[in-house]
Amino acid sequence: MTGTINVLLVEDNAADVDLTREMLSATKFDIKLSVATDGVEALDYLNGVGNWSEPGQPTLILLDLNLPRKDGRQVLAVLKSHDELRRIPVVVLSSSNSKKDVTSCYHLGANCYIVKPVDLDAYRALVRRLEDFWLGLVELPYREGHSIATRISFEEQR
Repeated sequence: MTGTINVLLVEDNAADVDLTREMLSATKFDIKLSVATDGVEALDYLNGVGNWSEPGQPTLILLDLNLPRKDGRQVLAVLKSHDELRRIPVVVLSSSNSKKDVTSCYHLGANCYIVKPVDLDAYRALVRRLEDFWLGLVELPYREGHSIATRISFEEQR
C-alpha cells in the first residue's frame, strides 16, 4: 500500500491508545492515526461534526467494543448500514472473548474480531501483526469523501 493510510482508533482506554499510537508511529507505513474515545465521537469524526471540521476518511477502523455513550456494536451497525462507510474494514479489538459478542460483531459486518491480550508484549505483537496484515498484505478499498446525502442520513443515526 502506498500513500498515507488513515486509521481511526476508537478506544476509551488511554493506555491502549498510547501503546497503539507508539507502535504505529514506528511503522514502515505513512499512517495518520485519529482517535475517538467513544462511539459518539467516532460517528462525529466520520460525519465531520462536533470537534471534527470535515468528515474523516479512514482506510481502516480499529474499534473497541465496550465504549461509553455508544458502544462498538452500535457504531458497527451504523457503519455497515451506509453505502459509503460499509466498505471500510473494521477490526474489532475487545477484551471480551464472549461467543455472543464475537457472533454479534460478525453478524453486524465486522471484518475480524480480536481479543486484546493483557500482556504488554503480546499487545505490541498484536499491533505489529495487524499492521503487517491490514496495511502490508491486504488491498484496502479506495474511498472518496462523503456525499451530502450520506452526511444527512448519517447524522440522523447519531
